[in-house]
This record gives sequence, structure tokens and C-alpha cells, in this order.
Amino acid sequence: MSQSKIVLFYVFAPLPDPEAIRLWQHTLCSSLDLRGRVVVASHGINVTVGGEIRAVKRYVRATREYAPFAGADIKWSDGGADDFPRLSVRVRPEIVTFGRPDIAVDENGVVGGGARLTPEALHALVAERGEEVVFLDGRNEIESRIGHFRGAVTPPARVTTDLTAMLDAGEFDHLRDRPVVTYCTGGVRCEVLSALMVERGFGEVYQLDGGIARYGEHLGDDGLWEGAMYVFDRRTAVRFSDDARVVGVCETCGAPGDTVTDLAAEDRHQVVLCEACATGRA
Repeated sequence: MSQSKIVLFYVFAPLPDPEAIRLWQHTLCSSLDLRGRVVVASHGINVTVGGEIRAVKRYVRATREYAPFAGADIKWSDGGADDFPRLSVRVRPEIVTFGRPDIAVDENGVVGGGARLTPEALHALVAERGEEVVFLDGRNEIESRIGHFRGAVTPPARVTTDLTAMLDAGEFDHLRDRPVVTYCTGGVRCEVLSALMVERGFGEVYQLDGGIARYGEHLGDDGLWEGAMYVFDRRTAVRFSDDARVVGVCETCGAPGDTVTDLAAEDRHQVVLCEACATGRA
């Protein structure tokens, strides 16, 4: 029985011909029977694809042969092509939608972003500065409900552009004089979010390098992370160990739960349910 894997990565770099990159990536993924999502923009690429492990390894090798993507930080997780409904490869104005397609990017990535922290450096910062350090969740609210860093600020964002609007409205200004650690799933949203915060005059801004995925890979549930990590595929949630604490609350019965369910016909598109209530809806 063959083994399957999912890879997640992004690269910020100037791409003079995004459409050519799109065609290449679509052809490459299709030839390897991979499914998932690839977003290409003039400032980079954002990828989550899955398939048979040998095919995924071939995809990674071929993608890294393109010089701007040679240093891509590849994050591997359990799963495969069946976790995605199809292959989608698109050119968009941004690889993550903050409403800022003009974000400055050079061959080293986003210009003017927050200082990068490895999981070990993050723990050192918290050990040194204690409760002065504030974690800012750079994801949507539904994601933070099932997992977040301990004591984090979790904005009520429905979509990523809500974070830009909150920044513009001064809703995070009370954090300006504190060390702020931004975090998200794989790190891509924090590349932009931290740069926007620096641009708006926040004095000490950090980004968790590799995001929650890399942190969980290193420390599992033995660090500052609590709960499950939301993912944008049929898995919906990834736990880093069997000891993961359930921090979500079922919106039907109030029991602990971390099952995210689509409610496409209702105004609120997703809800968190416990296993019993989710089974009852099936």
C-alpha cells in the first residue's frame, strides 16, 4: 500500500511572469496526480498539495529547480490527494489576500516584516519578557476557536482583509509598545501582517517562522500551543499528539469540540461542533 503526504509552503519573490508559473505548476501537478491549491502572484507562490509520497517528492524537487523557489521551507504532514476536491492553480493579485497587492518584495522575501523567531527563540523571548509578550493570531476567528497560543489575542476576523481593516481602525494600537508575536498556520499571513504592523509604527514585531505547523512539528503539545491546528482541506483540523487538549466549544451543546463543519446555506459558513453533534448532522 503506497503512502501519501501533503506539503505546504510559500515563497515571496518577484515573479515577472505569473501566468507562465501557473501553467508550469498546473502541468507538473497534473502529471503527478496531485491535488490541492496553488496560488501564484507577481510577488510569490503559496502551495498546499497532496498525493502519493513519491510523486510529492518529485514535485518538490522539480519546484525547487526554479531558482526563486530553491530555498522553499517545505512542511510535510499526513494526508493526500483525497483530502482535496480537485487541483486548483490560479493567478491572483496576492498569494494571501490582505488587500495589499503592493506589498514590497525582493529576492529575500517581504521587505520590512517582523523579526523571525524559531520555536526555541520564541521560548527564549517569553522566558526573558514574560507576560509582556503578546501573541497575535493572524488567522480567521473560526481557526483560532479550535486552537491558539496560550493567552493570544484572537481577532474576530471572518476573512483576512478584516485584519487590515482592524489595523487601519487602530484596534491593535494598545499593543504598540509591547513585543508582539504574530502567528498563523504556515507563516505566510504573518509575512504580510507583520510588515503592515511595522509600516503602521508598531515598535517590536515578530513573526513565528514556519508558523504553527513548524512549531507543532518541533514541540507537539509540550509548548505554548493549545488545541488543534485548522487546515483548509477535508481534514479541517490537525492535532500534534494524542495528548492535544480540546479548546473549542461545541456551538450546539456546549461540550468540548474541535470539529469544524460547513453550513453553506446559513449566514455563518462554519461552526465548531463536538464529535457527537457532528455525527448527528452527518
